[in-house]
Amino acid sequence: MDDSLAGHLLIATPALNDPNFFRTVVLLLQHDGEGAMGVVINRPLSKTIGEAWKQISEKPYKNPSPLFDGGPCPSPLIVLHVRENQADGQALPGLFFTMSSVAVTALVEGEATPIKFFVGNAGWSSGQLEKEIDQGAWLIAPATPELVFASDERQWLDLTRAVARARTVPDLNPKIIPPDPRVN
Repeated sequence: MDDSLAGHLLIATPALNDPNFFRTVVLLLQHDGEGAMGVVINRPLSKTIGEAWKQISEKPYKNPSPLFDGGPCPSPLIVLHVRENQADGQALPGLFFTMSSVAVTALVEGEATPIKFFVGNAGWSSGQLEKEIDQGAWLIAPATPELVFASDERQWLDLTRAVARARTVPDLNPKIIPPDPRVN
């Protein structure tokens, strides 16, 4: 699929009525003719990665970072990281994802950083995401590892404003702005 949005961010607009995605930012990990899959990167849970790890392994992992709600679709634990040798796939250049327990364990034992853990994912069937985009439910922006690992609680608002600004600024023509803005 030449127009794949994998490696991009989906930013929920107010037109998206699904409460699962209210003010969410989704990193698309996969997008092709069969559908799309990503993780919500701005919905931390109250449980830390270290607390969640106790349910997986007897070996402690003292990571105070939050575990994230990756979306409403059940899935194995999904981990975003920067270690290519322990990746199941590449989300974007320099950012990888892992779902296999062996690779996740290796990341934990190697104390990989930066790292982000997700429970669940966001999934769309073939054509579903494209339809939602056409209906104005999502804004699209390129992703970077810095944006993905940001822990800013204002991420949704900041990205929404940045995309709106990028769409509006090219249409502004200072040559047609009147000297007195009250006549505008």
